Amino acid sequence: MINRVWWAGLLLPAVALAQDIPLDLFASLVPKGTETVEVSLGGTMLQLAAQFLNTSDPQQAKVKGLLGGVKGIYVRSYTFKKPGEYSMADVDRVRAQLKGWSPVVNVRSAEESTGVYLKTNGQKIDGLVVVSAEPTELTLVNIVGSIRVEDLKDLSGQFGIPNLGDLGDKASKKRE
Repeated sequence: MINRVWWAGLLLPAVALAQDIPLDLFASLVPKGTETVEVSLGGTMLQLAAQFLNTSDPQQAKVKGLLGGVKGIYVRSYTFKKPGEYSMADVDRVRAQLKGWSPVVNVRSAEESTGVYLKTNGQKIDGLVVVSAEPTELTLVNIVGSIRVEDLKDLSGQFGIPNLGDLGDKASKKRE
């Protein structure tokens, strides 16, 4: 369902109204990880990156259009050698920062805990956070700005955002 290399919980900072989550929330986990991925693209960097998208390619043109309302994309992903190098208490600290956000997708099993949260202002989405925890991976994705949940699949694999599979479809169905 979700690309296992990318998901679970470090928090992304945000800009403007969505800036509720401190960037260094999981800094203590960095030395424990075997691989760390950090992507921090503010509005200026996103617009610069969008200039390199090929508008003659329909998928890239669509992505470029989606970036118009996005103010930032932040990803923190940690891979660990073995299970137990982080705890669910670490993940719960992230989720505690999301008070006032609307949970739209929650997947929980023995092997995975993934949540998608929206920060809304009336009918407008101001931010989106995905927190995903697996036995040896912890990832947080924060998209700041205006985006439709159903458009997430079009941003999958772009700008450090992991492959979200059908997650955007599930989130939009849950909101209906």
